[in-house]
Amino acid sequence: SEANGIGLGKRSSSSGDLSLSELQVGGAFWTPLRGYFPESKLISQPNNAFSFPEISGQLVILTGHQFPVRYRRMEDEYIRRHHRHEIKEHQCGKSLVKYIKAPVPLVWSLVRRFDQPQKYKPFVSRCIVQAGDLQIGSVRQVNVKSGLPATTSTERLELLDDEEHIFSMTIVGGDHRLKNYSSVITVHPEIIDGRPGTLVIESFVVDVPDGNTKDETCYFVEALIKCNLKSLTDVSERSAVHDRTELIDRI
Repeated sequence: SEANGIGLGKRSSSSGDLSLSELQVGGAFWTPLRGYFPESKLISQPNNAFSFPEISGQLVILTGHQFPVRYRRMEDEYIRRHHRHEIKEHQCGKSLVKYIKAPVPLVWSLVRRFDQPQKYKPFVSRCIVQAGDLQIGSVRQVNVKSGLPATTSTERLELLDDEEHIFSMTIVGGDHRLKNYSSVITVHPEIIDGRPGTLVIESFVVDVPDGNTKDETCYFVEALIKCNLKSLTDVSERSAVHDRTELIDRI
């Protein structure tokens, strides 16, 4: 079915795979998304529960690196522990994972900034915290860059746990159709290529707008999240390289 020009995606390929050429925003191809899709591994969440694709062989491929099956077992455990959304009949939800070659403290320092999401989210032009002084229940007004089918989003902080590295927010207003949107981001330590790295998991649940399917709705949200995770990776890894270079220079 068509995306009806509301900014949701559509699939036209018989395989059902995400295709950059098929993502439509406001009825037009959105070229800034090119290059972001191959970076994340998608885990579906049908029938109110996460399902995990079968793994063939000894390795799974994530973000261009090879990781032993044990990594996938840890992903499953983290998702079961922190990302179990209750998905109603008129909603859809998914979870995405991302491995970043930067230590947890650095990545978390970006993720936790409820007051400055533009530090890594490429589609945010401005953010103003309206109430709450960055405590649970704080509300922010986010201005969205042109090119998306929205200009503002009003969002509430639901959880910010600096010890467990858990961030959760809900969308409570704005000129878009992502109603009852809720997301959880968790950050976990990993060793990647012999260095401290980070596993980031982001999950969401959202209402399916009238006139659109669950696939179309999730397809659009997935695209936005993948762009955010790609940008988070770029910012974090550049900073990590800079920090290592400075350390070497001081030795």
